Amino acid sequence: MTQQRFVIVGAGLAGAKAAEALRGQGFDGRITLIGAEPHRPYERPPLSKGYLMGTSDRAGVFVHEESWYADHDVELRLGVAAAGLDRGAHRVELADGATIGYDKLLLATGALPRRPPIPGADAPHVRYLRRIEDCESLKDVLATVSRLAVIGAGWIGLEVTAAARRAGVEVTVLEAAPLPLLRVLGPEVARVFADLHRDHGADLRLGVTVSEITPSGVRLGDGTEIAADAVLVGVGVEPDVRLALHAGLRVDDGIVVDAALRTDDPDIVAAGDVANAYHPLLGRHIRVEHWANALKQPAVAAATMLGRDAVYEDLPYFYTDQYDLGMEYVGHVEPGGYDQVVFRGDVAAREFIAFWLSGDRVLAGMNVNVWDVVEPIKQLIRTRTPVTPQALADPDQPLETRTTP
Repeated sequence: MTQQRFVIVGAGLAGAKAAEALRGQGFDGRITLIGAEPHRPYERPPLSKGYLMGTSDRAGVFVHEESWYADHDVELRLGVAAAGLDRGAHRVELADGATIGYDKLLLATGALPRRPPIPGADAPHVRYLRRIEDCESLKDVLATVSRLAVIGAGWIGLEVTAAARRAGVEVTVLEAAPLPLLRVLGPEVARVFADLHRDHGADLRLGVTVSEITPSGVRLGDGTEIAADAVLVGVGVEPDVRLALHAGLRVDDGIVVDAALRTDDPDIVAAGDVANAYHPLLGRHIRVEHWANALKQPAVAAATMLGRDAVYEDLPYFYTDQYDLGMEYVGHVEPGGYDQVVFRGDVAAREFIAFWLSGDRVLAGMNVNVWDVVEPIKQLIRTRTPVTPQALADPDQPLETRTTP
């Protein structure tokens, strides 16, 4: 009998964890992991956190030791992109002209940084942050420049701002919205991050537009000139659906998959940043661009590839570290899709928990410099336990499902 071959396109965290999960779940066939970058799979959070700031080393970004792939009989095809997909022939076409056949295929193609359509966005002094080389180039920038302009006050922009201020660089943050992270957190909590960065010396210019990146900095829509030696553009990412589109798979803000991470082709699954997956608890499709999805979805994808019943229903989770603020967020809230935010703790001291409520149900929770509370917050969300704002705000009330009226 011919040995089965499972192919994974995308050699990031999701791809590496899928290979690990397939071996862990007993698959003894061939596994081929294809990656456009020349490096073995690595994690991206350190690129805007520890590795960028110099508090962790390069070796720590990689998912597995180099020997792990040979030890587990995982074939790496690195430094070559997948350029085409023939679903009828069950074949992946590589950019170097080679083809690889598959029995089952996982698409873990991730996301690509958005490049704004403004003059100067590709100038030599402009940086984007997605790959390990981007991080290392940015580290050099932070060690040599005096002034940095950051376009975009999302997670990447703010984490880089914190790293730059730590390095003694003057930073001007340029954001179109009236507050940083407004779409993700809403105004009540977004103000915390605005205050945080201003308290650490960052110059936040909010509600502004950028008309041009110039050799000496950035020109705003109203003509204001922002002097900068270098510019970081961090205006979000787009799911890399090029291969899926080429193959005629269903695409809508990512590759559309069911709760088992299966596409509309029964032999193809998707996971990680690129997957727009149906979430059973939330009752809708969501695409999550955070580390936890890339870490945990592959186990479900592997089970589906092996013909087993599996459902991905973990709640979205992400975290950040900026200056002396550490934060974890769990749950999911659409922009404006909540009735109120309830705080427990000392917001001014940045030691608190925030809860997003719809009626008397918790949709999401965020703990800031308060630890070991993620699991009870998850329970409140999962069980849809009725709560009162007074009970949530009271630090003497337990956070378990007993936090009821």
